[in-house]
Amino acid sequence: MAVVIRLKRIGTTKRVVHRVVVTDSRSPRDGRFIEELGYYDPRKDPAVIKVDKERVKYWLDVGAKPSVVVKSLLKKVGV
Repeated sequence: MAVVIRLKRIGTTKRVVHRVVVTDSRSPRDGRFIEELGYYDPRKDPAVIKVDKERVKYWLDVGAKPSVVVKSLLKKVGV
């Protein structure tokens, strides 16, 4: 099972918020997930990025691969 850290889309049309989740790479974008690590709200000014840094580090150490977007968000947060 390949585990990835990626964004799960929630909210309504034109009011999108994303959750940062750990999931199996084969599951759909908004499908089942293993653990929720935080959220990302691009609509705020500046954009709000809130993640549990300890859990992110744990999942990265275990071998989870972050998506391209999540990787850039984690750099902004300092993980």
